Amino acid sequence: MGSHRNALVAAVRQELAEARGAARAVLAEAETARGEAQERRRLVRDAYSMCLHQLAEARDAARRDVERRFQFESSRLAGNVRHLAALNATGAAGLPWRMWAPSEPEPGTRPGLLRIGTLTLDDTAAVPALVPFLDAAHLVFSGPADDADAVITGLLLRALGTTRPGDMQLTVYDPEHLGGTLASFAPLGISFVGPGGLGAALDELVEHICRVNETVLAGEHQSLADLTAATTTGPRAEPWRVIVLLADAASAQELTSAQRAQLDRIARTGVSCGVHLVVRGLELPEHASVRRLRVSDQTATCDLTGDLEIRLDPPPPADRVTAFCRATAERLRAGPPPARLSDLEPREFWAESSAHGLVAPIGDSTDGTLIDVPLGDDPPHALIGGPSGSGKTNLLYAWLAALSTRYGPEELALYLLDFKEGVSFARFVPGPRDPGWLPQVRLAGINVNGDREFGLAMLRHLGEELRTRAQAAKRVDASKLAELRAEDPTGHWPRIVAVIDEFQVLLSGRDAVADEAVTLLEDLARRGRSQGIHLILASQDVSGIEALWGRSGLIGQFTLRIALPKARRILADDNLAAAVIPRHHAVVNTQSGTSGANQIVRLPDAGDRLVWRSLQRRLWRDRPDGCEEPRLFDGDAVPKLPETCRPAGPVPTAETPVGSSPGAVLGERIDVAARPARLRLGRMPGRNLAVLGTRTDEACDVLAAAALSLAAQGPAHFSIVCLDTDAARAAARLIAELPSADWCTALPPLSDGSVPHYVIGYALDAATDPMMRTLLDDGPEQRMHVLGWWRSVARLRDSLGGPGARLDPIGAWVALDVQGADLAPLYPQPGGPAWYPRTRRALFFDRSVHRTPEVIVPYEVNSDHA
Repeated sequence: MGSHRNALVAAVRQELAEARGAARAVLAEAETARGEAQERRRLVRDAYSMCLHQLAEARDAARRDVERRFQFESSRLAGNVRHLAALNATGAAGLPWRMWAPSEPEPGTRPGLLRIGTLTLDDTAAVPALVPFLDAAHLVFSGPADDADAVITGLLLRALGTTRPGDMQLTVYDPEHLGGTLASFAPLGISFVGPGGLGAALDELVEHICRVNETVLAGEHQSLADLTAATTTGPRAEPWRVIVLLADAASAQELTSAQRAQLDRIARTGVSCGVHLVVRGLELPEHASVRRLRVSDQTATCDLTGDLEIRLDPPPPADRVTAFCRATAERLRAGPPPARLSDLEPREFWAESSAHGLVAPIGDSTDGTLIDVPLGDDPPHALIGGPSGSGKTNLLYAWLAALSTRYGPEELALYLLDFKEGVSFARFVPGPRDPGWLPQVRLAGINVNGDREFGLAMLRHLGEELRTRAQAAKRVDASKLAELRAEDPTGHWPRIVAVIDEFQVLLSGRDAVADEAVTLLEDLARRGRSQGIHLILASQDVSGIEALWGRSGLIGQFTLRIALPKARRILADDNLAAAVIPRHHAVVNTQSGTSGANQIVRLPDAGDRLVWRSLQRRLWRDRPDGCEEPRLFDGDAVPKLPETCRPAGPVPTAETPVGSSPGAVLGERIDVAARPARLRLGRMPGRNLAVLGTRTDEACDVLAAAALSLAAQGPAHFSIVCLDTDAARAAARLIAELPSADWCTALPPLSDGSVPHYVIGYALDAATDPMMRTLLDDGPEQRMHVLGWWRSVARLRDSLGGPGARLDPIGAWVALDVQGADLAPLYPQPGGPAWYPRTRRALFFDRSVHRTPEVIVPYEVNSDHA
């Protein structure tokens, strides 16, 4: 029993122990589970906390990015607004008062906006606050009178400072202070309307608007602004009329219904006619042209900017307003300033047609209106006169600028010749510093006071052009250029303007050059008008031009006369206008200088090289394809032998073909095309050349040019005979460059004629060889020619046999410093040619070609000064 009880107790204890173990295991598992749950909660809390932190950082980063983007966009917006403000309120319209200065507008530009303060976009960005006014709006102010009046003062000063003196007329109605509010503007001569004069002032403005609509706009333009933009030259057709109404409460209530109606009419129609209201204390009707500003304690709001607050600029100092108005009044009394060169430019370059003539301004009148000068069928030609220093060159520059900006190279061709000792026309052609040129220029001659032959060559060229045009017009039955261009639209028929400054040099003296020049001028003047060729002759004084005596038919064609101060005999004898005009003025007369047809013109300063260079560069960049570089003849320049006249490539052989009459180049002809002067050396008697004179360098250059050009044309042999030590160096240079040459101490014998053989002789007057006459007489038939230098005609005669010797073997000669009378033995007419030697010029005569000699310019080749 006891054992059974003990066993039972042990079993119970065993079960209890097992239960306790199981409970402890459960508790351990629960504790583990609780720990794991706590760990999970901790991890969740940590993750959540991290998410919250990252979210906060992301939110902060996003906020910072938005702020940066906003600041960037705000800054960019502010920059754009400031840029637009700078474009629309330039100069005096938008500068702060500390930097303010008046600035006149360019002709034809519309008025911009006017600054009244600054507009704050955020804490850091501020831009100018601008309002429209002239040609745009009426302005209505409300708020304290003193604050509004300060803004009005600044607006008026800016408006006056951005317009030309006299372009804005100011009327003030100030019944409370009787004009004292804007008294600082009194020096301008503004109109003050008394308390009882408002009705009459409004009636006058309505009548003014009616007159502008009827007689000025006349249905062709919508507004004075459009008219001004369309006519870029001259002053405004009508000045702006600005009426400032500074009304108090009492005067506002005293407006009658009729006055209110007139005020409303002005508000509706005034802006298009240049009438603007600036109102404080009155109401204007709702209209697109009415802008309203509410002013309060240095700030304002405007219906254009909504709720954005404008921080107003302080009013301009009263002494600055007064000083500006006094200076402007002085300018008004002195009249408008003369036009600038840029004022002569049209709105659009090269937009005009020259079919019916040329019209361009050369300056303006005293009221600022540009004066146009015509060239066409009537008047066809111009005569300009004025003493030295009176401004002829400046006048020509202004005229050429106006013509070349209106008419392109297809419409206008310019030939410019200056007989003064200067380079007035050099700026129009390519130079060492500027490769550009004026596209209309075809030819320019400078430093030609000693080369009247070039003036004659230009007249001959124009004469040929006249004949070409006359023949073309005859083929299509046209009587003038406009008809020829209409019948032949594919032809190239620009109007030609030939300018000859100091033309009396060309006509001075009683010689063949003057006689032919007068004949050509008379033909061009008489027939050129119908074919679009126009002459502009300028001179200091025509009283001494002997060649024009008895040529009334020539002077009569020059119906356009332009007289500079103190000019003589340009206008009619009873027309004394040129004697009384001041400097920088001219008298333009299209009726041959008769009294009563004068126009007084103020000339711009057209001589500024930088201004001209800028204009010319712009025209040159826009030149059409195929526009050729102009020909420049500089009387002081020495031309170089062209490379085409020098031997190049392999040495010619006997099989190389050569013409029957090779041409020896002797120098440059004084003509429009700058062609070389050539001597044909065929198998005829006398085909030899004598260079005559004592100028060693030039004689050597002539011989070298002849030899090199002959060597460039085919196989030839040269024998160089040098009998003068001063010429030895030049002779050695020539031998070094010739492909086949011998140095000879005596004249060579006659050759067999298989290839041309040229004897180049230096100082042949020192030769005593009996072969001289044989070579000269029989050499050309054997293709052997002598090209020699003799220091005088007498020595040449001695070389040929003495005083009685015939000079027939010398068929051509080039005279350097030899007087014309000394050339009589070589000249077919008695007395010799009219030749007065001058440096770097030679007289060339080939009896088989020339009737009279021609002047040439020896090339610079291998002389010691090269």
